[in-house]
Amino acid sequence: MAARFAIPRTLRWLGCALLLAGAMLGGLHADWDFSLISRRAQALYGPLGEGQQRIDAWQQLLATQKQIGELEQLNVVNRFFNKQMRYEEDIDLWHEVDYWETPIEALWKGAGDCEDYAIAKYFSLRHLGVSSDKLRITYVKALRLNRAHMVLTYYSSPEAMPLVLDSLIDAIKPASQRTDLLPVYSFNAEGLWLPGAKGNKKVGDTKRLSRWQDVLKKMQAEGFPVETTN
Repeated sequence: MAARFAIPRTLRWLGCALLLAGAMLGGLHADWDFSLISRRAQALYGPLGEGQQRIDAWQQLLATQKQIGELEQLNVVNRFFNKQMRYEEDIDLWHEVDYWETPIEALWKGAGDCEDYAIAKYFSLRHLGVSSDKLRITYVKALRLNRAHMVLTYYSSPEAMPLVLDSLIDAIKPASQRTDLLPVYSFNAEGLWLPGAKGNKKVGDTKRLSRWQDVLKKMQAEGFPVETTN
């Protein structure tokens, strides 16, 4: 994510344009046809090069990690994308100020910025069977870096202290131990949350779609099944 940190503008954008409540990736628990996905990706992006090896490794991970416990799944997925991807700003990688990658784009490039790590981890864990109400894509301020940042958070129960899956470090720690991160808002398929003194507060479902719909459309073009729900 770019170094700027304009919370109010971003929140307005999220409130009117985001995201997950209006659309969900269909067939999350069904097997994905990676043969079709690779063919589609090559047609869209050209030769995948080393990206094909990263996509094959992702397929292998998803095929072999469904029976392990959720905490182990968190660690496997977090380490995988932190290893397979390098951090690169959107403006340098895509020549756009704010570009959201699909997991295939992230593995093809082997690079992305913070939201791309979080998105790839989110879809991976959903496909492995982790329910959406346990996962939130969370915007934070990285205090030591003085910049906006995005992580994936996992709640074992609605009132639990979330665990933080971060592209900055491989260790998954409770949010209480990540005093370097200041939460701003989070979202998942059920809507948008804001932090408060009495815990996170749901502020509503998002109806209109923007960048998330773009991600879903790109994934559908890549060969992933997409189901729209209201």
